[in-house]
Amino acid sequence: MKIFIKTYGCQMNERDSEAAEAMLSAEGHEIVGSENEADVVILNTCSVRDQAERKAIGKTGIMKGLLGVRQVYFGIMGCMAQSRGEELLKTIPHLNFAVGTDRINELPVIVANLHPGCKCLCVEPDTICDARGLDSHCLKGNFKAYITVMRGCNRFCSYCIVPFVRGRERSRSPESILEEARSLAAAGVCEIMLLGQNVAAYGLENGRFPKEGESPFADLLEKLAEIDGIRRIRFTSPHPAFFNDRLIDCIAHTPKVCKAIHLPLQSGSDRILKLMNRPYTRDEYLSIVRRLKERCGEKNIAFSTDIIVGFPGETEEDFQETVKVMEEVRYDLAFIFKYSPRKGTRSSLIPDDVPQEEKERRNQVLLQVLEKESATGNARFEGEILELIAEGPSKRNPARWCGRTELNKLAVFTPHREIRPGDTVKVRIVRSTPLTLFGELC
Repeated sequence: MKIFIKTYGCQMNERDSEAAEAMLSAEGHEIVGSENEADVVILNTCSVRDQAERKAIGKTGIMKGLLGVRQVYFGIMGCMAQSRGEELLKTIPHLNFAVGTDRINELPVIVANLHPGCKCLCVEPDTICDARGLDSHCLKGNFKAYITVMRGCNRFCSYCIVPFVRGRERSRSPESILEEARSLAAAGVCEIMLLGQNVAAYGLENGRFPKEGESPFADLLEKLAEIDGIRRIRFTSPHPAFFNDRLIDCIAHTPKVCKAIHLPLQSGSDRILKLMNRPYTRDEYLSIVRRLKERCGEKNIAFSTDIIVGFPGETEEDFQETVKVMEEVRYDLAFIFKYSPRKGTRSSLIPDDVPQEEKERRNQVLLQVLEKESATGNARFEGEILELIAEGPSKRNPARWCGRTELNKLAVFTPHREIRPGDTVKVRIVRSTPLTLFGELC
């Protein structure tokens, strides 16, 4: 069959979609680039935010029109399938199957048994830690790949549905991760992104906090850095409470580990952090940032973050504390979200008392701070020669190519004929915007 998978949400979902494509391809199915070509359309869904759910449900309605042309089967996978699969199978007549976050390996069997009018729900949680890795022949020449190192989360932030749909933390064995990384390197992958809902808690039993000098995640990073062919190692998303000196030193002293750190803040107010069930204070968060800057060099590290504005009870004073943290850290990138309650979470029981207009205002204020700081941060690279891994033609101008620096800066440049995706090139930066560097090959 011809199969199309559309992905919503986080990088974990992107990785799950890649794994699903690999498994289905191995069974002889063809992965296509559009629902208009497909016999089976699968939406890999997200439940973390209301908007992501609305988009996916809206897409299922739009796709119904394909049924007037030919026999097409529709399915959902991912977090929304886990949390609402049974409900959606009942309310969406043309939806044929829902596969939860722990049951992706069942997709080949489900697809093989599709028939008109079928309804299949597969959302039971499991305890398997080692998910199947990507088959190297399915990488399609990619030079970078995701590796899931753990699944689930034990933190239960009061606004977050992830522990309910992804389950508790389960770490893969180091041996299986290293084996997958070696396989990817042999297939030509030179950059890997390690994924986990709380990736810095990797290897810590029962979600405990690390002891002084202990970080199984740092141990893993150092072992991965020994693999020939792997040139860059990235990871997301770590929880600040697991960023101890052992992990900070590993990042600072392991050259292959990229110094582009995604460190979710959520709020700069200690009062709001407590309501969010985030087990750190503003000062503890800033201490992590300062230690990373000191040990890596302030110009050799970049930060990105997640922030929620308008959390229940957030006052203007609380919000200004967040502004102050943004101005001190000087983030290169921030994902700023307006709070919306998620059914089943603790914060959904608290009155959503910040008006929508005020959430919009606070969102715009932080976006303005971000634009100013990222513009200043990018301008400091003008005139410098930076090393990039070339990614391919720019979406806006195919005559130009783009690539990324170790600090995850996007740079656009004019290529020469021999260049290929994955090649390392040096570019002199001639100008910049808040989001992009522009340069010429050296």
